[in-house]
Amino acid sequence: MTQKVFWEDPYLTELDTIVTDVQGADIKIERTIFYAFSGGQESDTGTIGGYPVSNARKSNGDIIYTLAAAHGLQPGHPVKVIIDWGRRFRLMRLHLAAEIVLELIRQSLDSIQKAGAHIGEDKARIDFIWPSNMTSIVQEIQIKANALICANMEILSDYSNRYAQERFWEIRGFAKVPCGGTHLHSTGEIGEVELQRRNPGRGKERVEIALVREEPTRVKP
Repeated sequence: MTQKVFWEDPYLTELDTIVTDVQGADIKIERTIFYAFSGGQESDTGTIGGYPVSNARKSNGDIIYTLAAAHGLQPGHPVKVIIDWGRRFRLMRLHLAAEIVLELIRQSLDSIQKAGAHIGEDKARIDFIWPSNMTSIVQEIQIKANALICANMEILSDYSNRYAQERFWEIRGFAKVPCGGTHLHSTGEIGEVELQRRNPGRGKERVEIALVREEPTRVKP
């Protein structure tokens, strides 16, 4: 099973490891900081052994990375993993912002159902099954979310079940949520967010989340 160092240290941008398996263009490595698409959060971008990763996907506890077909790597080869930190940091900020918004909406509307989510580098979105216009609710949620961000609260992240690779994040006094993404150390690292209500179709509502500032000063609790 691939050791997922991105859970142990989501701020690590380079890692030395070894190749454990090669199947054509696809490889596995012993340890990784390169996140693969999961839970709506997009994959990292970067290189392994100097080769750009074109695809990353989870498979039975491992992560399979697709490189150029002529990469030439073999099991046992040492390689360096390098990720695009600017992209990773934006994904972490938008991921946590979306999680906070989702929990605030659930706390406000008990019967609302989440229909899907996507966390990209430019914005995040959450889709809901809901029969009426959420504009006024979204405005209230934006105020509450930015207040929580401004409070710079500590974010805890750990295993709930190590054997099953199940994890959670927690902001004490606010929420504890199952999640296997990469997480910030504190809410203040998100920076101010802006929410927008959209209507993707009858009976559905969409909330889009965008970062107001490109690169806020990194802060710790």
